[in-house]
Amino acid sequence: MSDRVEIVHQNFLDRTASGNLPEGAAPVPGLSPQLARDVFAAQLTARALDRESRRMQARGAGFYTIGSSGHEGMAAVAAALRTDDIAFLHYRDAAFQLMRARMAGQDGTGDMLLSFACAAEDPISGGRHKVLGSRPLMIPPQTSTIASHLPKAVGAAFSLGLARRHPPEHRVLADDGIVLCSFGDASLNHSTAQGALNTAGWTAVQNTPLPLMFVCEDNGIGISTKTPKGWVEASVAARPGLRYVAADGLDIYDTFAKAQELADWIRRTRKPGVLHVRTVRLYGHAGPDVATAYLPRKEVEADEANDPLLHSVRLLDDAGVLPRSDARSAYEATEAHVVALARGMGTIERLPDAKAVMSTIVPPPRACMRRNGPDAETRARLLGADARAMADPQPMSRLIGWTLSDLMMTHPEITVMGEDVGAKGGVYGVTQKLQARFGRDRVMDTLLDEQAILGLAIGLGHNGFIPIPEIQFLAYLHNAEDQLRGEAATLPFFSRGQFTNPMVLRIAGLGYQKGFGGHFHNDNSLAVLRDIPGLILACPSRGRDAVLMLREAVRLAREEARVVVFLEPIALYPQRDLAPGDGGWMDVYPQDHDQRIPLGEIGQTGQGSEIALVTYGNGVRLSRLAAARLENDGHKTRVIDLRWLAPLPFQALDAALQGVQSVLFVDECRRSGNVSEALMTWAAEQGKTRIARHTAEDSFIATGPAYGATLPSEDSILTAARALLAR
Repeated sequence: MSDRVEIVHQNFLDRTASGNLPEGAAPVPGLSPQLARDVFAAQLTARALDRESRRMQARGAGFYTIGSSGHEGMAAVAAALRTDDIAFLHYRDAAFQLMRARMAGQDGTGDMLLSFACAAEDPISGGRHKVLGSRPLMIPPQTSTIASHLPKAVGAAFSLGLARRHPPEHRVLADDGIVLCSFGDASLNHSTAQGALNTAGWTAVQNTPLPLMFVCEDNGIGISTKTPKGWVEASVAARPGLRYVAADGLDIYDTFAKAQELADWIRRTRKPGVLHVRTVRLYGHAGPDVATAYLPRKEVEADEANDPLLHSVRLLDDAGVLPRSDARSAYEATEAHVVALARGMGTIERLPDAKAVMSTIVPPPRACMRRNGPDAETRARLLGADARAMADPQPMSRLIGWTLSDLMMTHPEITVMGEDVGAKGGVYGVTQKLQARFGRDRVMDTLLDEQAILGLAIGLGHNGFIPIPEIQFLAYLHNAEDQLRGEAATLPFFSRGQFTNPMVLRIAGLGYQKGFGGHFHNDNSLAVLRDIPGLILACPSRGRDAVLMLREAVRLAREEARVVVFLEPIALYPQRDLAPGDGGWMDVYPQDHDQRIPLGEIGQTGQGSEIALVTYGNGVRLSRLAAARLENDGHKTRVIDLRWLAPLPFQALDAALQGVQSVLFVDECRRSGNVSEALMTWAAEQGKTRIARHTAEDSFIATGPAYGATLPSEDSILTAARALLAR
């Protein structure tokens, strides 16, 4: 245990014994005597747990320490809220969780010790990380919460009003609840924090209900980088649409009064606010970090002299709630209790193997009521002329739009959101008429911020909705992909499936657009999506497949709480022909709602045994054209459409390649970091020797006549296939 930890501990004992307590304001009314004692008890337990976590690490029983010492005033914030108000917490908020546990009639201490020990019986993460979190206490787990949890807090707050108007089947949050989201002063500078605050204000000024309390815990430093004095207030207090309240986090009476005032205002007005809580940081940032290595000793000692526990002792004594000597005794008793609990945990069982660790990547399925899809009369009434056109072959873009309509008729918890998806119908018209059919509540034009779009979806997913957000172009996802990687995909993993945020994210992408954009509108890299554990990536190659795969994607989100990315090849949206003028790439809309393409099912054209062209997206049509020319050469071919790119359908692919002599993997994405690398590796591991791949170049895509110069083409696929056959 570091010297500073012992110094803070001894300071408390010495100063409470002598009565040399820090000066401060007198207790303000509001905090009842019993509640004040409970807040103090939570503060003491948080401090004792910080100390014990370091002892556990020293003896090899714990593995990661990042403490809450100095931030114990958050127990007073917890006291001002209800236990069913969902709370997305900063990692220094152990006192908040402990106070909420006390409010719910629980202890909570043992659960935190199990988390410190990475015990398999840890009730929140099952030994996967030291996290704050509890399903009964409505605290989703967060790991390193820089600010990535703020956008989903905005989404969760928005979901409360939406759920009043459109109650989802799996609603989790109380209609009259509020959402809390806490973060540090350094995190305020992160783009996710700035975007979330902007989105909250943007929403509020339009009088849209958003009952959200941001709590900025301001200890004045981020690891070793100081926050300028006055920066938090200057950057937050004047934001439009947000109410700003400052509180002294060293004073539990002031903090409770300010938090209660703001919480009551938010609950009454359904508008967002910011509680700016002044705190100190004790012990350094985390683990072995020693603050005196980069801060003047006098500054460190000044913070230690302002220990919030010492302030609480003074306040409780002044209020006549708890004499100073009793407070000191309570400190020592709490320390002894925590030490005894830790030592008495016995043999800790930890996750034994990879299978156990990975068992929560995919959340458990949930029971859903049976829905049969829209009947013909409802469909005809809502779709009008479009319903009559369903009997005729149509291109992919139109079929996807009809599928969304059918799904929204069938599942009232589906909401569509994104830039321009409403009145405009999206960049390519795919969502045309949806807003007119289902209203602005269910088809929402968002502000131009991909992090906000995905945060809205994640927050809605927390409350039982099935969001279908749209990202206009694949390249735009990079502004926000950590919302998928660090938030959406990790939630079931770190909560043992107790919390989920299902969604179907539609993204228009890939290359082959002849006259639009450049590399931001023609992006052919999937690597950022394919390496996210648990995420499903679907990519249809023609309209009928898009319909049946989108239905399956929604089923996966609704019944299995999965996060699905549905990648729509832009160049195939309007495609009508296989060969020129044949109309061979259009399809009639499959009206049987139960008809789907299950996850892992591939597509196949031809039964030839000489060569198989394995591909996806635009590559399917190009490979079909190349295969026809190979057939004319006398070669027996088959074209296999993978359809599902994560996880790759290896079992189905293996069955489809039985009896095939040569396999060419056609990958329209870049040579490095994409699908063909995984396919080649798998094929080599299976002992297949006559294999090759044909890919796009490791290049961005040009605009104008050179749009396809770096991409596979019908001719280049034919050349690669002939070379493989000639080996």
